[in-house]
Amino acid sequence: MRQQNGFSLVMAIFILVILSLLGGYMVKLSGVQHATTVNVIQSSRAYQAAKAGSSWAMARISSGGDCSHIAAASPLSFTDIIGFSVSLGCISSAVYTEGTDSYIVYKVTALSEYGAYNSTSYISRKVDVSVVY
Repeated sequence: MRQQNGFSLVMAIFILVILSLLGGYMVKLSGVQHATTVNVIQSSRAYQAAKAGSSWAMARISSGGDCSHIAAASPLSFTDIIGFSVSLGCISSAVYTEGTDSYIVYKVTALSEYGAYNSTSYISRKVDVSVVY
């Protein structure tokens, strides 16, 4: 009967290769999770910036402004939400009369963007609102 030598060395190398591959996978997975978390936070900030822009536009309309006042101020940037640019669009649809009262419906679009469009850090959110004045 022949004695087998060196099998434990081959097994140890095999286990080390498997463990190193598993460790590399875990490091990559951790990086992906970190990037996902950053994108979720930036997405939430983009939504809040777009919502702030639409609120600003609604306040301008409510104080007697119209679409020309909103378009002249676009794009907006907010000091508390750094790095985001908010572009506003406004369309006054028509005048509606109900009894003796007349109403104008404004459709406001706020687009918040962060980063360059073709980069991996690009985030955008769009908010559409209708304002009756």
